[in-house]
Amino acid sequence: MSERAQEPRSDIMNQSFQRAERIEGPMNDTVDAITMDLRGLKCPLPALRTRKALSRLKPGATLVVECTDPLAEIDIPNLVRETGDILEGKARRSDVLVFRIRKRDA
Repeated sequence: MSERAQEPRSDIMNQSFQRAERIEGPMNDTVDAITMDLRGLKCPLPALRTRKALSRLKPGATLVVECTDPLAEIDIPNLVRETGDILEGKARRSDVLVFRIRKRDA
């Protein structure tokens, strides 16, 4: 039996989070953020997982979403508009789309 088979199964959603990573802000400030690595997921999963993560964040918290699905360039900004949260930045790092989202105040 392989070691991998003996590992406890954990939620994929939890595996994609990296807590309190230091990142550069759009206005040259550095803030704590939660980063979600959604690389390799195809539409609609990046938007759905982003929506779920945003629903669990406290107001004012920052979420950084990294994904490779080209449709996320349309889906994530539309999701943020629908939820009323703030899209603070959008960038492309080679084939990875990076979105920086601030949870709206309650």
